[in-house]
Amino acid sequence: MTAQPGTGVPTGGETDGTDEVADLFRALGRQIKVARERAGLSQKELGDRIGYGEETISSVERARRTPQPELLVAVDQSLECGGLLASAAEDVERAKTRRRVRHPEWFRDYARLEAEAVELRYFANQAVPGLFQTPDYARAVFASRQPFFDEETIEQRVTARMDRQELMTRWPPPTVSATIQESILRHPFGGRDVQRGQLEQLLRAGRMRHVEIQVMPAASEEHAGMGGPFTLLTPKGKPQVAYLEVQHISRLITDQEEVRILAAKHGSIRGQALTPRESLRLIEKMLGDL
Repeated sequence: MTAQPGTGVPTGGETDGTDEVADLFRALGRQIKVARERAGLSQKELGDRIGYGEETISSVERARRTPQPELLVAVDQSLECGGLLASAAEDVERAKTRRRVRHPEWFRDYARLEAEAVELRYFANQAVPGLFQTPDYARAVFASRQPFFDEETIEQRVTARMDRQELMTRWPPPTVSATIQESILRHPFGGRDVQRGQLEQLLRAGRMRHVEIQVMPAASEEHAGMGGPFTLLTPKGKPQVAYLEVQHISRLITDQEEVRILAAKHGSIRGQALTPRESLRLIEKMLGDL
């Protein structure tokens, strides 16, 4: 994916520290495993002791999931590592800001822009937008892909998606709105437990001051979004761009006339959807019906 002249959109091909970051996470995973085994604990026992799931401990030890600083500190204190793991917390934070390894090549330009966005607007009629997905929902999305991903790639993609969500809690946060087709929320994708967790996550996100979630009701007689899902993104100090992705084909749109048309369409979609307050009430009702 290349940029049009003057758009400020990266063209790719930059050195991104991929190998160094992966090596750091593998080394920390091995250190956690050695410390755990020295203490005579299983992955489940360590997870129970520090408040994490067995799957999380396993994924971190195998470098399939980012070893978050708070996990490193908890393991260090629980297993009396003398600060060995806790001291790496700052290194992990720096590595996460450089990290591009988990994103496929075709997605990296968008991911770079998203990291500096001041405004994000979504219309979704296929799946919950990635910034709102739970790990279990994201895993179900990647596991359903055809041709199939192997387990390692699935976990890498889930980790990348969860890392992207950090921009939702940074300060100042971007302004985010998402209009989601009702049928997506009613689809028990990944199973009822996954669906329940995803609805709960949307409720939490929808109560954030900088986030508005709207539901496009199935009973609506008007629908300006029949052309499919899209994202509008405004990077800091740069013109708004649009992003399309369908059947594993992506397109980053920088032509301002095309972006203007999609922005107008997005305004119509929001006007046809339930209000944010009505949408949260509907999601609460869906949860109560599960």
